[in-house]
Amino acid sequence: MDATFTAEQDEIRRTLRELLLKRCGPEEVRTAVRTEGGYDSALWETLAQQLGLPGLAFPEAYGGVGCSVTELALASEELGRTLAPSPLLATAVLSAPLLLALGTEAQRAALLPRIASGELTAALAVSGASLTTALGLTGDNRGDWAGGGRAGGVQARRTDGGWRLYGQADQVLDGHSADLLLVPAHAGGFARSRTLLFLVRDPLVQGSLVQDGSGSAGATRVRLTSLDETRSQARIQLRDVEAELLGGEDESADVAAALASVGDSAAAVLAAEAVGAADRVLERTVEYVKQREQFGRAIGSFQAVKHRLADLYVQVQAARSAAYYAAWATAAGEERVGGLALAQALEALRITSSEAVQLHGGIGFTWEHEAHLYFKRAAGDELLFGPVHRLRGHAADAARLFGGGEVAV
Repeated sequence: MDATFTAEQDEIRRTLRELLLKRCGPEEVRTAVRTEGGYDSALWETLAQQLGLPGLAFPEAYGGVGCSVTELALASEELGRTLAPSPLLATAVLSAPLLLALGTEAQRAALLPRIASGELTAALAVSGASLTTALGLTGDNRGDWAGGGRAGGVQARRTDGGWRLYGQADQVLDGHSADLLLVPAHAGGFARSRTLLFLVRDPLVQGSLVQDGSGSAGATRVRLTSLDETRSQARIQLRDVEAELLGGEDESADVAAALASVGDSAAAVLAAEAVGAADRVLERTVEYVKQREQFGRAIGSFQAVKHRLADLYVQVQAARSAAYYAAWATAAGEERVGGLALAQALEALRITSSEAVQLHGGIGFTWEHEAHLYFKRAAGDELLFGPVHRLRGHAADAARLFGGGEVAV
């Protein structure tokens, strides 16, 4: 492993940091999350069309840049520093790799160039609140998380004209504004239950359909109130929605394996993003303790405060090393490394943001303060992608650390 960054990687980080420092401060973030889309569309257009961020890890044949997960993780680290709200995670990290892995050539050619240009956004709509299970981060994703042929989940049935979906997905990242939905659903009933992946195009148009005698049919999308406003979430209800099987008529695709692979790379990207957020909140806290005075001197000069900050610095740097390794290892084809890096990064962000609130004193406890944006990101990410102990527990089970009744030492 070469731990040094290439000139291209350094340029990606530098360009993004300069842009986000100018256009994505705390007030700009608060303004963006209160828009209908939940993000600054002008900033997204710049990230997509001028910097090529959505297509950073796409092959050039589909309009991408031709880089890897490593570059995408480095870009996400910079976005994490400012908590910039954008459809990047839902579109380029969770959805597009599934299109690449399972889509037909016609589906890839039709959708990926539009995603790379920023024209099209996508979301992965997993039934219930099973995102981490579906991605294989906190449990085996070959179970019945998508319904298992029983009531609940999202069910698919074949019709003369194709496929129809019925069910509900919660906590869908950017699901309220996405132009394309990728929906894992169970088909075949209880006897021949299997998970397939479907495309729902133009879900807003689908929601306008009416089926005589049975009420409204289509996709209903509701933006949810979430703890972390910078991660927009939605509830999606599918009522007899027309869908297209990802991969054409091939029903033999291993959807669980594809989702687990995407989960590993997504975990590496999320780990880098959390490290960026933790580094920034620590940086802002150090600046503040140098200015805030108590007993006639800056509180940063007190030994107890120095020790606390030093511990935070060590934790953030350790999480950064784990995130960088996970990004490199995932790009090199190594499996099951992203979950552990994500656990360490989420823990570092939670502890660092909590200490930031404490060290900012009375002002740090107000919701309006910048520190709370990071604190809510830490809590929200653990709810969505964790918790930390389950990420570590599943990684330990997958590695069989405690198999056979023996304890690893």
